[in-house]
Amino acid sequence: MQKIALIGLGAMGGGMARNILAKKLPLSVYNRSAEVAAPFAKEGARIATSPADAAKGADVLISMVADNDASRSIWLGDNGALAVMKAGTILIECSTLSPAWIKELAAAATARHCYMLDAPVTGSRSHAASGDLLFLVGGEKEILERVRPVLTAMGRHIVHMGAIGSGTVMKLINNFLNGVQAAAFAEAWALVERLGLETEKALDVITNGAPGSPLVKMLASRIAKRDYQTNFFLRLMEKDLAYAMSLSEEGGIRLRTAQPALELFRLASQSGWGDKDFASVIEPIRALIPSKPAR
Repeated sequence: MQKIALIGLGAMGGGMARNILAKKLPLSVYNRSAEVAAPFAKEGARIATSPADAAKGADVLISMVADNDASRSIWLGDNGALAVMKAGTILIECSTLSPAWIKELAAAATARHCYMLDAPVTGSRSHAASGDLLFLVGGEKEILERVRPVLTAMGRHIVHMGAIGSGTVMKLINNFLNGVQAAAFAEAWALVERLGLETEKALDVITNGAPGSPLVKMLASRIAKRDYQTNFFLRLMEKDLAYAMSLSEEGGIRLRTAQPALELFRLASQSGWGDKDFASVIEPIRALIPSKPAR
C-alpha cells in the first residue's frame, strides 16, 4: 500500500485529505497553520511538522496550495520536501500554478530521481469534500497509472492531457473562461439592479436562456442572496487570470477579455473581498450604484 503525504489543508486540500482517509489509505498531512492540521489526527492522519517531515517515507506526495510562491516554498524552501524525498517518489502538484514553474519543479524532481505529475483540479470546496473533483493531468501515462487509485479516491474523473505542464495549461484556460464569465455576469447583474428591473424576472430570463451556464446559475444564486461563503476564493481567481494572461503572452496570443476581468477582480480584492467567494466580484460595482434606480 502506497504511503501518501498531502501538503495544504485549505478549502480544497482538507476535503481531498478526508477522502484519502475514508479509503483507509495511510496519510501524513502538513499545513502551515498547525491548528488546521490538528483535527486530522483524530481521523487517522499523521501530522507532520514540516514539508520535509511529511515527505519522509512517502511514496506519493500531493500538494494543494495557493500559488507559485507557496509551491516553491514547500518543495524547495527551508525544510522543503524535495530535499529528503527518496528516489522513485511521485510528486503530484494539484495547485493551479504557472506552466513555467511546473517545468522548473519537474526538472528539480528529475534531478532527485523522482517523478512528477501536474494534476490541477476543477471543482470547488464542495466537490473536494464529496470526492467529486476532475483531475487534469500532465506527465507520463505510466506514472499516472501508478497513482490512479490515489487520485480516484479524491475525484470522479481523471483526464490525461499530455506531457508535463499540459494539465496546468488546461486549468488556466478553464479558469480564464470562468473568470471572464463571472466578471461579465457581475456587470450584467449590476445593470439589472441599477435600472430597476424586477430581479426575479431578470434572474429567470438570464439563467434559463442562452447565457445560463452552470457557472452563471451558481453566480446568480449567490449574488442575488449576497451569499459569499467561500467555495473558491476571489483572490485565487485574480491570481489565475494573471497566470493565464502571462501564459497567453508567452504563446503570442493576447487575451483581450482577460484584462478587464482581471481589473475587476483586482478592484474587488483591494476592496476587501479577496477572502470571500469569487461571486463577490460584483460588490465594488454595487458600491457605485445610487440608492434609487436611474429614471
